[in-house]
Amino acid sequence: MNKSIGVLVWLGLLLGSCSDEKGAVSESADVQASAVMLAPPAPSEHAVGNSDASQIVGEDQGETIADSRSGPAAVPVNSVARQLIYRADVDIKVQDLARAVTRVDSIVRRSGSWLGASAQSRSDEEWRQEMTIRVQPAKFTGLMAGLSTLGTVERKSMTSQDVTAEHADVAARIRTKRALEQRYIGLLSQAKKVSEVLEIEAKIGQVREEIESAESRFKALNDQVAYSTITLKLYQPLALPTPDAPVLSFGSRVAEAFYGGWQLVTGLAIGLVYLWPLLLLGGVVYWLVRRWQQARA
Repeated sequence: MNKSIGVLVWLGLLLGSCSDEKGAVSESADVQASAVMLAPPAPSEHAVGNSDASQIVGEDQGETIADSRSGPAAVPVNSVARQLIYRADVDIKVQDLARAVTRVDSIVRRSGSWLGASAQSRSDEEWRQEMTIRVQPAKFTGLMAGLSTLGTVERKSMTSQDVTAEHADVAARIRTKRALEQRYIGLLSQAKKVSEVLEIEAKIGQVREEIESAESRFKALNDQVAYSTITLKLYQPLALPTPDAPVLSFGSRVAEAFYGGWQLVTGLAIGLVYLWPLLLLGGVVYWLVRRWQQARA
């Protein structure tokens, strides 16, 4: 009897220890599962690639755009150079035009500039010379000061034009058109029908015309920016000659007197013709007054 009771007690203790071990194992499994659920996910390759690509450097604009996680946006690294066109108009009064033109040529050569155009004209009142001078912007002020010493500056005006936006727009247009041309050339090599070939060749010709027009404008802008333009007008006043008084003889003076008298007589006759209404009215009034006096007498 005692042996059976002892066996039962031993079995009960064994079952209790097994249940405790199972509870501990299940509890540790729950803790590990909760830990796995709360742990942050590991960064994937795609996420790493995006974080590396979050910083983009603009090639054309020279600006750096940073990701919001890396702090505030960076400042521009390069400043765009301004494209400015300078023009000036100068009118100068000189005493000797030929000498002033020679001095202009010397001043222009010393400044490293060159004459673009020249025209000369002469009238009864003045002798004029107009010239177009192309000069580098760095030497613009010095050349203007040298030209002011030629004579009296009657008029001077200077203007500047900012063509930075137009310059960048034309450059971008040329790049776009060239890329489009290369695409059409690639399509031309793949065309199989004559109609497709003709259509693509027409498109290529149109794009090339647009490229040539844009390149021409781009070169003109670069030339105007690289060399400023000065329009110089030199003029020399000319004295009008006064004619000498003619020497008249006695006979010519008598003839002139007869002619003057005849002009006076004809003038009076013509004046009387103009006054015929007054003469007629005066005659009528005189006749009425005479009749009234005779009636009283």
